[in-house]
Amino acid sequence: MVLGICPQHSKRFLRALTKEKLLEAKHSGPRLCIDLSMTHHMSKKELSRLAGQIRRLYGSNKKADRPFWICLTGFTIDSPLYEECVRMNDGFSSYLLDIKEEDCFSLFPLETLVYLTPDSEHALEDVDLNKVYILGGLVDESIQKKVTFQKAWEYSVKTARLPIQEYMVRNQNGKNYHSEILAINQVFDILSTYLETRNWPEALKKGVTSGKGYILRNSVE
Repeated sequence: MVLGICPQHSKRFLRALTKEKLLEAKHSGPRLCIDLSMTHHMSKKELSRLAGQIRRLYGSNKKADRPFWICLTGFTIDSPLYEECVRMNDGFSSYLLDIKEEDCFSLFPLETLVYLTPDSEHALEDVDLNKVYILGGLVDESIQKKVTFQKAWEYSVKTARLPIQEYMVRNQNGKNYHSEILAINQVFDILSTYLETRNWPEALKKGVTSGKGYILRNSVE
């Protein structure tokens, strides 16, 4: 008889390993902050979409070899978004992440922050373990031009955009539609893949879906 690991034990072991990796990220980075301070005017449909994106982001992070420590900021447990997260995400209240009512700008030293916004002039070149990267908790319907960029500017915080323009080109499509605005879980998948591979084309391929109207430069033949 071949001795195997009991499935319950292996599941428990994997859970413990995931927890250990997540807690390690809390102390040594990388760290990611989701700014949820702009959700007040969102419709129920938009809140549901955002809650779904948070669920997918957390699921991807748990599977990552090098997970981020995630902090949800500007987030109160009596908010409609919190209710939606609990309704849509099984076990949300036991997620291994930080939930903070304070804004990200008051939680971390400003010089450590990098707000990721498609309106930035600066392309992100690398993921620095000493920085805290911020994603604005917005969904397509609620995006107002430059709202996250403006917020970072008010606090004199550095901004960066994903290097889509550097590694990708516009693909001709019937709708003539091209957008660099991605869901937070798509941005996360790019950051997570980059951290693992140190390869931007590979990372961008992971998160920039064909519907956005961009393809990698080297695939244009």
